[in-house]
Amino acid sequence: MTSNPNNPSNDDDTPKDPLAEMLQNLMGGQGMGNIDPAELAKAAGLPNDPQLLQQMFAQVQAMMSSTSEGPVNWQLAHENARRVAAAGTDPSVNAQQAKEVDEALRLAELWLDPVTDLSATGLIGRAWSRAEWVEATLGTWKRLTEPVANSIANALSNALTQQMPEEMKSMMGGASSMLQNMGGAIFGMQLGQAIGALSAEVVSSTDIGVPLADLEMALLPANVAKFGEGLSLPENDVRLFLAVREAAHARLFVQVPWLRGHLLGAIEAYARGIHIDMSRIEDLARDLDPSNPEGIQEALSQGVFTPERTPVQTAALEKLETALALVEGWVDELTAEATDKVLPSATALRETVRRRRATGGPAEHAFSSLVGLELRPRRLREAATLWATLKEERGIAGRDAIWHHPDLLPTGEDLDDPKGFSERRRLAEASDSEVDDALQKLLSGGYDTTDDAETSDSRDDEKETDDNDPDSPSK
Repeated sequence: MTSNPNNPSNDDDTPKDPLAEMLQNLMGGQGMGNIDPAELAKAAGLPNDPQLLQQMFAQVQAMMSSTSEGPVNWQLAHENARRVAAAGTDPSVNAQQAKEVDEALRLAELWLDPVTDLSATGLIGRAWSRAEWVEATLGTWKRLTEPVANSIANALSNALTQQMPEEMKSMMGGASSMLQNMGGAIFGMQLGQAIGALSAEVVSSTDIGVPLADLEMALLPANVAKFGEGLSLPENDVRLFLAVREAAHARLFVQVPWLRGHLLGAIEAYARGIHIDMSRIEDLARDLDPSNPEGIQEALSQGVFTPERTPVQTAALEKLETALALVEGWVDELTAEATDKVLPSATALRETVRRRRATGGPAEHAFSSLVGLELRPRRLREAATLWATLKEERGIAGRDAIWHHPDLLPTGEDLDDPKGFSERRRLAEASDSEVDDALQKLLSGGYDTTDDAETSDSRDDEKETDDNDPDSPSK
């Protein structure tokens, strides 16, 4: 019997699926028969729920066989994030919870008024479930992760193509588009998993220091209650403290309109420059034993898919971390001032939040491993000290005036030496003023007038000398 190169057969004349044979070759000729799907899912960081896994893999199969708008399958990321968010306990927000959140955020605005020169936002406070947080923030997650996500998806796709035997490439035929979508589907699943898991940890729309939902002020009641577990503090105190933090974030991002774009733009610029080490992915595809889930898990834990940072990227990340620290430090300082005399537990809650922001939760670490970016303000305490120092020197209005323009923002050097910020700024402003004066003089023609006057004075001096000199040629 003649074999069809586009539909190869086994010895028993049973047609063989080209994709199945390709995967078998990629996996050392062993195929998928010895793999426990549950163990493989565990190694890949996916939930160990047979029904959920069946739904996910069925969806992946459908996605891979269809065309995608880009290298990353964002529809799969969205649906997987929703599924993971709803996998645990995610009850809908009831009327009582919505009322409590609204009242807490309204009171938080009143407490903030005396401690900042930035006016209230007028936003309506929202109470979100975890699934609602996913819906409200996924667009920003896409913007933040798309540059590096595209790089990783393309790297995965290229690695699979390069590892494919030449004879298999010709047999794939029309299935090449499916192979191109494979990297995007894999990354979309992983990203959705990370975002869905993060929805169980965040307590508000700005909890990670970046406004994930534009012009929104919201708390997640289920996660606020989870945050307060083990603190031995009244639930209302915890809610109010977190509401003040959320209201302070919202006030800053609404009243300083350039700030959100500044932060998101810095993250995008950082992500666009990330380099993916193709050789590491190729080595994994070549050497991985699929019958050994522990080996898969170890390989993934070593960061084989984690983007590499160049020196330029490291410098960009330092600037980004400084900006995040300034935002978090300002919010931290204002929250402490606003709650100092009205919440007895404010000091303890402040320290709890500081430690939480400094270390990050499991889902935040998973997201960091996936896209190579940590959204944690490492220098929060130094930034809070800087803002407190500026208030002592300049008052509330002078401190908050720093947010008028990005060029006025303190630098990493200022975090190292808060006391010297004003002197360094005075010298810089004096230098800028001299340049501005010189430029204005040049534009108004002042330099030409001066030169003409000096030339005229010089000629008059020469004429006077000639008149007094008997040997002058003019005599």
